[in-house]
Amino acid sequence: MILAGKKVASKERVVVRSPYDTSIVGEVSRALEVDVQRAVETARRGFTILSGQTSYDRYRTLTRLAGILSERAESIARTISSEMGKSIREARAEVARGVETVTWSAEEAKRLYGSTVPMDAAPTGRGKVGLYLRVPVGVIAAISPFNFPLNLSLHKIAPAYAAGNAFILKPAESTSLTGEMIGEAFVDAGAVPEAVNVLTGSGSQIGRALVSHPGIRLITFTGSRDVGEWITRNAGLKRVVMELGSNSAVVVCGDAVPTGIVKRVAMGGYSQAGQVCISVQRVYVHESIFDTFVDLLGQQVRSLKTGDPLDESTDVGPLIAGKEVERVRSWIDEAVSNGAELVCGGTVRGNVMAPAVLADARETDRVVRDELFGPVIVVNRFRDDAQAIKMVNDSRYGLQAGVYTNDVGRAFKYARELDVGGVLINEIPNFRVDHMPYGGVKESGIGREGPRFAVEEMTEIKLVVFHLD
Repeated sequence: MILAGKKVASKERVVVRSPYDTSIVGEVSRALEVDVQRAVETARRGFTILSGQTSYDRYRTLTRLAGILSERAESIARTISSEMGKSIREARAEVARGVETVTWSAEEAKRLYGSTVPMDAAPTGRGKVGLYLRVPVGVIAAISPFNFPLNLSLHKIAPAYAAGNAFILKPAESTSLTGEMIGEAFVDAGAVPEAVNVLTGSGSQIGRALVSHPGIRLITFTGSRDVGEWITRNAGLKRVVMELGSNSAVVVCGDAVPTGIVKRVAMGGYSQAGQVCISVQRVYVHESIFDTFVDLLGQQVRSLKTGDPLDESTDVGPLIAGKEVERVRSWIDEAVSNGAELVCGGTVRGNVMAPAVLADARETDRVVRDELFGPVIVVNRFRDDAQAIKMVNDSRYGLQAGVYTNDVGRAFKYARELDVGGVLINEIPNFRVDHMPYGGVKESGIGREGPRFAVEEMTEIKLVVFHLD
């Protein structure tokens, strides 16, 4: 763990193992509840120091951070691949995106604009001039997941620092090494040491202490819906920003050409073994092209190579843990027993599952209804647009959805009527560039990420009024 910018050792250790072959990747200190108190006190001091810096100072620090991450890209990528299990190609792509996230955040440090308020628009406002400023909230707790241990952490702490906040990063226990590398890079970039704190250890223990601590002003969390709900119930008078996952859908209309779509859909369903919040899970295909689409998708999926994530040729690596493999396999079995067709995949070797395609699953099956978070795509058919929209919206989640159509009017209909945070026309829901507003509706979350939008979440409005007469 890192406190006040320095690596701190403890007697208790976290052993990080590869989900592919269970080999030891490394060890970190296990933070305890007493370390949470130390981290909050340190971060408070860091916030005070940071408040004396200019926006330009923070911009320069984050710009240096982007350069350091670029220099260390291969080392970070190999660490991510080893401890999380995504392919080395996917890990390199994550590092590249992380550099972009920091770069966008650096620019936002120079854009903390306020505005004037026309006080004399009110009868009693004569002789008064008003304006408001955007000011940092204070100490931010960033609780990040295992699936994007670098970029999703940076989506929280880089905008936090840009806005002038101190932070405490709590990475997922299984990806603790990446969390420490982030903290070290911040310090090496010249960040205020006291403003940089990383607590590695048990999420249930450290996370609870962070959520309940009165010194934390905002909690930004990416993870499961159930944990997110617990945080909102126990955070007290704190701000919360939540990204809680989904069972993202793609609609393939009858006027679309399946040949050009299946490759994107397959990439969207099996990237990182399906362990992505906006992974393609449900695909609704018009009945006129359903059989053709399923046949083409099956061919594409069978060509994917599974195995060692550090092998340059691997497309799909392991799931994060054996219990997740068992859960996903049980959901497949449930769907098949209820009448779904297992087109391909689903076989298991260690923690690696062959990418699976299910056709004609029931809408009440867990593979459709809940967040699957595994290498499975469910393909169901629909008759008309009204039915497709109803099927997509019949979910407690609403993060992003994709729609394939050549009809502009139909595209706008879906854009208006799909109850999700983002609608992507002729693209899969996995698409994300790191400066766009990203987040969901319903039980997919609260607030938005993307540096500009995260900075808004992480600042408060301070009103200033001058009486001139």
